[in-house]
Amino acid sequence: MPDHPRPDRAELIDIYRTMRTIREFEERLHAEFPGGEIPGAVHLYAGQEAVAAGVCTVLTDEDYVASTHRGHGHAIAKGCDVTAMMLEIYGKAGGLCDGKGGSMHIADFDRGMLGANGVAAGGVPLSCGSALSAKVRGTDQVSVAFVGDGGANQGAFAESLVLASVWQLPVVFVVEDNGYAQATGTRFHLGGRDIAPRAEALGIPAVVVDGYDVLAVREAAAEAVLRARSSEGPTLLDCKAHRFFGHMEGWDQQAYRADGEVDRLVAERDCLRLFADTAIVRQTLTTAELADVDAAVRVLIDHAVDESKSAKDPDIGELLTDVYVTY
Repeated sequence: MPDHPRPDRAELIDIYRTMRTIREFEERLHAEFPGGEIPGAVHLYAGQEAVAAGVCTVLTDEDYVASTHRGHGHAIAKGCDVTAMMLEIYGKAGGLCDGKGGSMHIADFDRGMLGANGVAAGGVPLSCGSALSAKVRGTDQVSVAFVGDGGANQGAFAESLVLASVWQLPVVFVVEDNGYAQATGTRFHLGGRDIAPRAEALGIPAVVVDGYDVLAVREAAAEAVLRARSSEGPTLLDCKAHRFFGHMEGWDQQAYRADGEVDRLVAERDCLRLFADTAIVRQTLTTAELADVDAAVRVLIDHAVDESKSAKDPDIGELLTDVYVTY
């Protein structure tokens, strides 16, 4: 049974690389989306990188994650190929789902990524299903359900908590509380309350986490994953981290946010800057090491976009493949 000691230098660089890759991926999509080449809806994860990176760093390739409509960060953190992801978002052949799913339906079963999901809280019951499968098969696999604060108001979320508690499933519920259910603030749709007590009422341990602190997320996730692997049942992490962009690209002017709110978040609560500043002050990483990661990630994202823009569309003959499953 693996434990999760404090990350060493190499692991710290990997954590930073994951967060930087997510940020560059999302910022590039934000820049490219107005050009009209990207079909469908795109929801960006920038600002919340510490949650995906902190959780997924304590998972293995055999563990499962089920995502949300804002799923690029989860997919990258779980190890999905960045170029194949970009191809998918552009709707091109060679994408992770052959260009048929787009941004909200990226999946890669080989990496334990059960898929992004356009239905609020739609991935949460899937995580319970994969966790039940692991329990029945007697493996030590863990399933992680990512869900937003808005999705946590869906009936499927409440039902999944009940099932996980009754069956003591090896599942970790990660609520990404970004302050808004689309455009409705938590003061209104949650009454300003935390989500953690909902789990505690069912006997599920729950903790509220600073979602801008990747090491705090990692520590909480490590404990939750260890509990799940030890057959001690589910845990809920209530991670507070606001997104930097609108709910969705192309139409959200964020009129529901206070003047200067995003600028203050970027200046004061940027998880990458907080991590880098702490690592440099503690002399665990150097400015040069971080700069090398930044440069390498920019090359990676440039390549992914260039490949996607020049790639072929899926063949028309594939229109009806991968649509139905025969058992």
